[in-house]
Parts: sequence; structure tokens; C-alpha cells
Amino acid sequence: MSGGSDSKKPDTNLDRAAQLLNEAEFSIALTGAGVSVESGIPPFRGPGGLWTKYGEPPLDGYERFISDPKRAWEELLKPTEDWLVGLRQTLGRAKPNVAHFSLAKLESLGAIGALITQNVDDLHRQAGQRELYEIHGNFKLLRCVGCSERFSFENFPIDVKSLPPKCPNCKELIKDDTVHFGEPIPSEILASCERVSERADCILVVGTSATVYPAAGFAVEIARRGGTLIEINPEPTELTELATIFLGGTASAILNDLSEKILRLHRPG
Repeated sequence: MSGGSDSKKPDTNLDRAAQLLNEAEFSIALTGAGVSVESGIPPFRGPGGLWTKYGEPPLDGYERFISDPKRAWEELLKPTEDWLVGLRQTLGRAKPNVAHFSLAKLESLGAIGALITQNVDDLHRQAGQRELYEIHGNFKLLRCVGCSERFSFENFPIDVKSLPPKCPNCKELIKDDTVHFGEPIPSEILASCERVSERADCILVVGTSATVYPAAGFAVEIARRGGTLIEINPEPTELTELATIFLGGTASAILNDLSEKILRLHRPG
């Protein structure tokens, strides 16, 4: 964990963060791209970003899907656009890192009651997170645009001669679960995120500057109503001025130490 020349200051802040999480009535976590960097998934924008390297998805992606779902499915099954090829290859290689496993441990210890992620990489799920809300979807899942039922991409029967596939429950269109540009966030997942954030008196923000709404709104609202906001990022962000505690460094290093400190609070000595 980084924190400047005074090694005692980060430890003091880390101890305080552990105590606040442990004492909260109900804590949630909000994660973004920074959690998955150590899994080999670069952020989308900026130097070395996926979209910088491969190009950005179309800004009318959802409109394209709705207007020609058959063609959209053909591209999904045999991608030719660089951004989609690059994204699926990068996500397909990635494995959960220490940060993902530490967050799952915090949940098992009762220090986190739910986790909202902006990531679509499936890594929280693979690490064992149970109360998980993927606000932008999951690249390994499919979703019905009608009833919002989600299905495993790998196990869903797809007839390439009869595209697009239809929902076995309501017969509406099936699309990939990731939320496209121009696509509303599914109402069920948004309602779940709002429900847990309204209940929370503490939020742990990791690997995101929390500037993309509606996800950013959960952290801001909790802080503004007097809740605890603990931020973990390599550098301060626009959210830092609202933070109760800012812990500067990599997600893996800080979360590993944080989970160990909370474990010791549960098991004195």
C-alpha cells in the first residue's frame, strides 16, 4: 500500500476504515475498472485503454440492436469489429485478483452487505461475491429485453439458422447482458441498487472516480446524508472531497490489508 513517507498515517487510516466498516449498520461497496486492472483489464479510456487501442463501441449500439437484432447477433457470435474482438479476448483471459477475493471475504465477514459494480467482466462473481449487482451487465450472460431474465451465454441454446434467439419464458428478444450505449439500465437491477444504497450508512468505493451516473449517485447520496464514505484509489478523484477516509494505493494491497484487519476485529488476538 502506498501513502507517502509517513508509514504510520496509512496504517492509522486503514485501522479507522476497518473500524468504521465493522461498526456500520449496513455497508455496501461500489467498484469500477480500477479493481480489475491487476487482472489485466485496462480501463476503457486513456493511455493503454481498451477503447483507445481498439476503438469505441457505437454510440447507438442499443438502437442498432433493436432495429436489426439478427445482424447484431451475427456480429456477437462471430465478431468482426475491432472493439468487440479486443474486449472479448481481454475479458476472456482475465481471472479474479486479490481485490476481488478480498471483497468476497469482506462480505463473508459481514463487513459488506452488497456490492454494486460498474464492471462487466464477471470477476466478482467468479471470486464468490454473493449479493452482487452488475449495473452495466455481465459479458458472460444474456438477458431478455422483455422480462429481464438472465441466462448463461455458454449454456443457452442458440440456433444460428434462427436468429435472434427468443426468451423461453416470454418469447421476447434475447440480447447480450451488457448495457449498450443508448440502452436503459434494466429497471430491476437499478431498483435493487437503489434499495441497498438507501439502506446503507457506509459505502466502500474502490477503483472508480464515481463520475458515471447513476452509479456515482449512490456514493454521493450516502455521503451527503451523513454516511461514511471510504475511498480506495491510486490517486484522489472528484469524489475524494466527500470521503470520510481516502486510502491511496492499489486495490489489491489495500483490500487485502483491510480484510485482514477486519478479520482480526472478529477474532481478537
